[in-house]
Amino acid sequence: MKVLITDKINEAAGKIIEPVADVDVLPTMSEEELIKIIPQYDALMVRSQTKVTSKIIEAGKNLKIIGRAGVGVDNIDLNAATQRGIIVVNSPDGNTMAASEHTIALMLAMARNIVPAALSVREGKWERSKFTGVELFKKTLGIIGFGKIGHHVGEVAKALGMKILIYDPFTSREVVEKFGGEYIDNLDNFWGRCDFITVHVPKTKDTINMINKDNIVKMKKGVRLINCARGGIINENDLKDAINSEYVAGAAVDVYENEKDVANCPLLQCSGNIVLTPHLGASTTEAQMNVAIDVAEQIKSVLSGGSASSAVNIPSLRPDKLEPVKDYMQIAENTGELVVQISNGVIKTIEITADGDLADLDIQPLEVAVLKGVLSSMLEGVNYVNAPVIAKNRGIDIVSTRSKTNGNFAGKITVKLVTDKGDTVVGGALITKDIPRIVKINEYETSIRPEKHLLFVPHTNKPSMIAQVAKVIGENNINIGSMNVVQKNDRHETESIMLINIDSSVDEKTLNAISKIDGVHNPKYINLTV
Repeated sequence: MKVLITDKINEAAGKIIEPVADVDVLPTMSEEELIKIIPQYDALMVRSQTKVTSKIIEAGKNLKIIGRAGVGVDNIDLNAATQRGIIVVNSPDGNTMAASEHTIALMLAMARNIVPAALSVREGKWERSKFTGVELFKKTLGIIGFGKIGHHVGEVAKALGMKILIYDPFTSREVVEKFGGEYIDNLDNFWGRCDFITVHVPKTKDTINMINKDNIVKMKKGVRLINCARGGIINENDLKDAINSEYVAGAAVDVYENEKDVANCPLLQCSGNIVLTPHLGASTTEAQMNVAIDVAEQIKSVLSGGSASSAVNIPSLRPDKLEPVKDYMQIAENTGELVVQISNGVIKTIEITADGDLADLDIQPLEVAVLKGVLSSMLEGVNYVNAPVIAKNRGIDIVSTRSKTNGNFAGKITVKLVTDKGDTVVGGALITKDIPRIVKINEYETSIRPEKHLLFVPHTNKPSMIAQVAKVIGENNINIGSMNVVQKNDRHETESIMLINIDSSVDEKTLNAISKIDGVHNPKYINLTV
């Protein structure tokens, strides 16, 4: 067997793979160059420079695994690899220590005015009083997002004598309290108590613009902010204004909304205390070695007949299990995505029921698809392989049952999400092999296509409700594709729901306008993977 390593990857990777395969280490190549040589290789290992396109994958007749020595796989055509049965792996945890330490480094640099003080000395000045800082000891650090990076940041901050507040709706109070932090279940109770705030969350529709002018004014005057997670979580214009007005005493930022055009970043216009670094969170010698070793070990395992620990696509599910239920995989994932996006609270249990013909099959792949749908709506990097592990690590119980009752469908999968705030139920089915439908939401029997953009609008059943909702949608230049309005079976019931297929996403302003319609209750914008 032969393995190709390209881009600048630590030499340790090749040494790990050499016992099971011949290894060629070559410079970064163009698509055309790679297409010519890739047919002879069983595995390919890259960093971010090489774009592994569908043409390269198609040419790789012998490829069994593609490894990305890093966190993301944006430079690899996952669909093409999946269709060819090629496992794609990455190293999701290789930069945990590096990103955590960079967060602490930026927090200290900001608190002690390290950057401007160092520049001052280099200019031959001695301005000790000008750069008086603040101590972290006995200060309160608010951590938004308590994954591996947030957890390690918290550990170091505790060692520095800081008090830790944690907001993460997908982490339980028990986990936080066992760690030694204070669990906060509402951001309104979080902002005003923190001296420092650091974010460690993925960039999703719920976290974009999470820290903006409306939330900044709820914080303590003199708060200091750190972002080593993703650009766009903190509104850059609002942060600039808050620093220039001295409401925010300092900020440390490693990631930006538009990193290809950082010269036009509003934060460059800040007159106050701000530390800016060029996305260095994972840029350590150790992190680059860790990701190389991690991916090399997985390539070695797969080529030796074993499994991959961080596969990001479906081939790691055995074909004999997948084949009987493959037509239901997408609707199962969509059902999981929908149920979590219309629910509230910390997830305790996911109950999955297979009805009709599905009751006689091994539905483990569908269970994994549901988990992927639920968790990927909350977290980055969730796939069919790691979804069960993530659920287990978060203390989420999975209960699977079967029923021969099939109603109007040959097979149906129903997901009941149990949280500390209540229960939510969504059912999905296939009308025929290739026509999926959402057929149940709580007590409502419905039928609507699972499409990328949906609006869920619970409302009081009275005249003009549809017209009022449609009017707001239209005024915001959003096109309606289809709509399903459902009342409960009881004809005396006064509550109904609208499920609306739309052609684009819905911003907070539009959603707020819909919620202000008399009789509308807590509308939700739903984003599905289709």
